[in-house]
Amino acid sequence: MEGMVQDEGSSSVTSSPLQCFSMMSISPATQLMSPPVPWLRELKADERGLCLIHLLLNCANHVAAGQLEHANAFLEHISLLAAPDGDTMQRIATHFTEALARRVLRSWPGLYRALHPPTVPRLPPDALLARRHFFDLCPFVRLAFLVSNHAILEAMEGERVVHVVDLGGAASDAAQWAALLQALRVRPEGPPHLRLTVVHEHKEFLDLTATRLTEEAERLDVPFQFHPVVARLDNLDLEMLRIKTGEAVAISSVLQLHTLLAADDDAAVAGHQRKTAPPLAKNPNTTQLNRIAQMNHQGTLGELLEKDHANGRSPSQDSASSSSLALTPSPKTECLLASLWGLSPKVMVVTEQESNHNGPKLTERFMEALNFYAALFDCLESTAPRMSVERARIEKMLFGEEIKNIIACEGGERRERHEKLEKWVQRLELAGFLRVPLSYSAMLQARRLLHSYGCEGYKVREEDGCFFFCWQDRPLFSVSAWGLRRF
Repeated sequence: MEGMVQDEGSSSVTSSPLQCFSMMSISPATQLMSPPVPWLRELKADERGLCLIHLLLNCANHVAAGQLEHANAFLEHISLLAAPDGDTMQRIATHFTEALARRVLRSWPGLYRALHPPTVPRLPPDALLARRHFFDLCPFVRLAFLVSNHAILEAMEGERVVHVVDLGGAASDAAQWAALLQALRVRPEGPPHLRLTVVHEHKEFLDLTATRLTEEAERLDVPFQFHPVVARLDNLDLEMLRIKTGEAVAISSVLQLHTLLAADDDAAVAGHQRKTAPPLAKNPNTTQLNRIAQMNHQGTLGELLEKDHANGRSPSQDSASSSSLALTPSPKTECLLASLWGLSPKVMVVTEQESNHNGPKLTERFMEALNFYAALFDCLESTAPRMSVERARIEKMLFGEEIKNIIACEGGERRERHEKLEKWVQRLELAGFLRVPLSYSAMLQARRLLHSYGCEGYKVREEDGCFFFCWQDRPLFSVSAWGLRRF
């Protein structure tokens, strides 16, 4: 190994503990089972970040292959480096490690259920706070609300009775609809009568939303009626929406439609992917070791992941190559979209995560999720101090829960089935919807909002009439507007 490194023109790593790390993933089981070596704690931040990436990828590969003893050894090594209050890579490793550990534990259903007994579904206060903090610290949800409201206002110009259907409650203290009430109040023709139907599985959330919006409507003197629907989207009966003749209907879905994709998956058997899978990552070669030795700054987690795949392969190439544009049949989703078309909405606005976390293989989902959440963790790194309570709550109660669901769960329990816009375009067009370009005025407002954050990393991009909200150059969320295609 030493000679090979010197041939590559960098002898500075010939005595580095990273050489030992490079041997770790190809060593026999007896070495894997040995206690973690002390030098792991002494790595520099950039070296530690790349080590964590390799350890996580190898660990995920062993979990997917059902090699639980080896997976346990990697989890032990990762535990020396990961930290929930450390740098970006240490923090994200904490949550992916917990997700992998949960998946391993599900191999013993009795033990898993004993440690995680079923509970009555409720909305934890910390989860509500985490969503609110995310709304405040990062612009993505606020941007989605702004663009959605703008599309609704344009579609409802001149209408006297407007019925807006919120398919998911948006989970941010009714901020979207409070802003819509304020915009309707200043319409040149005066405010319409607004009926707002909100679908949410937690009654307490709906009660809080109703109180706040009713008070806001009275303050603004806007005719308003709030209609709560206690239901999950996958068992929603559209009769519950109480659409009336003569109403102009708008539909808003913010980060909700993907949950429908779990409704048709009956394979809720924990750990069902214990088949042998292709390796997620090759063992570090001499070129990778040289890159590690030559790094002189920590960079963002996204940059670390890019460096780790700098041999001409994009971070998500493996999963992208195996995830074609062909749709997985989802009768529940198709039925609901067709039913929504039957409501004859003047506009439907859809916001979704721009990533593919719905692949059938754990290895695909793991790599996609690692890259997607790397960008989100980098966003928080640029926005909030490391010891921030709000940041820790977002990472644990929002991102962490999503990561666990994507990695540890299967079947109907796996509800975080994010898919890219290209898939949603196909589904919506098959259901009879026609894409409506978002306006230039909406783009100007979105850019103005981003400018107020004072961070150059956030960007908004337009493509084929849809908007993509990005961190650096990576799209993280998409917004699209839809009207009816008449047959």
